[in-house]
Amino acid sequence: MDKNRIDGAAHQAKGAVKEAAGKVSGDAKLEADGQAEKAAGKVQNAVGGMKDAARDALKP
Repeated sequence: MDKNRIDGAAHQAKGAVKEAAGKVSGDAKLEADGQAEKAAGKVQNAVGGMKDAARDALKP
């Protein structure tokens, strides 16, 4: 498993926590930061998935 997939999943989880905390506290900036971090984590996870797929495709 590529490191990007692990890091991406961590960012998604952290972003979800921030987003939820922002909603509960009424802090729009924290909520937006959480949404942005979640999105960045999804992209990073996807990059890791592509690297994994390419690595698997090159194996004999």
